[in-house]
Amino acid sequence: MNPEASPFTPGQPVPIEYFVGREKQIRELRSLIRAALQGRFQIGFVSGERGIGKSSLVSFVRHLAQRDTQIAGTHVFLGGIDTIEEMVKKLFDRLLKESLDRPWYEKLQDFFGRHVKSIGLFGITVELDLPHSELHGLVSGFVPTLAALTKKISDQTPGMTLILDDINGLAESPRFANWLKSTVDEIATSGGHLPVCLLIVGLNERRQKLIEHQPSLSRVFRLVNLEPWTDSETSIFFQSAFTEKNNIEVRPDALRLMVQYSGGMPVLAHEIGDAVWRIAKRPTIERQDAERGILEAAEIIGHKFLEPQVLQTIRSRRYRAILHTVTADAPILEFRRRDLMKQLSPQERKVLDNFLRRLSDLGVIRSAPEAGRGAYRFRNHLHAVYFYMLSREQKRKGNGGGYSVR
Repeated sequence: MNPEASPFTPGQPVPIEYFVGREKQIRELRSLIRAALQGRFQIGFVSGERGIGKSSLVSFVRHLAQRDTQIAGTHVFLGGIDTIEEMVKKLFDRLLKESLDRPWYEKLQDFFGRHVKSIGLFGITVELDLPHSELHGLVSGFVPTLAALTKKISDQTPGMTLILDDINGLAESPRFANWLKSTVDEIATSGGHLPVCLLIVGLNERRQKLIEHQPSLSRVFRLVNLEPWTDSETSIFFQSAFTEKNNIEVRPDALRLMVQYSGGMPVLAHEIGDAVWRIAKRPTIERQDAERGILEAAEIIGHKFLEPQVLQTIRSRRYRAILHTVTADAPILEFRRRDLMKQLSPQERKVLDNFLRRLSDLGVIRSAPEAGRGAYRFRNHLHAVYFYMLSREQKRKGNGGGYSVR
């Protein structure tokens, strides 16, 4: 099949037409936006593991809100940004750019005045040129700026949804945490009408880091947490992408394999789906297509999502043997040292404590005292599923090339 026609989008938010599941979280986010449109400022934190679909969820909800209410807003990715000034500049710049074809654009342009510059071939796009000397005032005056901005465009849109995504750098900043809290306090004490919903998107560790810097934020955020897809949701995703949208049949045994190896992680489902799409030669996905696609996807996933130090560590034959034992039958998240010891060879037992210490230092696993003495937990579902894929491939080779499907 034509690789360029693949409906899968590894590494990018899922297209609206392929979004599945998350009904509870969608209801929670739409409720936040509806409350904001009543003039009550709302702030939510969308949390979940890496690759769980946080960006896709907020993008989908924003699409629904725009369709239903013509709400203004923007979704800004803040990777590499670690100061509030840079964040505010990028936020308003993206808001301006994404409003080019909206009825409120001219009022936004008028609001920012001389700072709006035409750029690109024939000047068909714009840039918000805010000098550094003015950014500090915009940061300290963020609330009145938002209030004036929403009032300026209120006859054409009922409010705004602002999405701050990929906040890794900002989460390390105590100044950002304190600024967030003071912003919320200023809005709460002003008593004014501010129809804005601010959604922050990040790993739960980032939320915890912000709360460490400013404990009061624990009471501020409306938390919306994402869990892995169920097998049923993963199956619907593949059937929608292959069959419903592209009229490509997927054999039941091929579908079971793709669902099994995705482990409920949307990012893995996209990698597997894309690899299978590129490998398949006919408009029917057979088991062997799924097998080859999974192997190709595993290679891609390892290089994309595992840090170089982790890849180097698991090259150790004994360490890899221990990982195969941990994840032999399922991509489990928790395991106990004493249970693992019973299954290892004498040589593997000798290096087990070094193995546990090394993976803990690399952030792959953590001690899980809540699960009992000597318990450990993978910090990220992606690691558990990837190691499971390696284990199944090891079994496949040991079984003369045949896959064992649970």
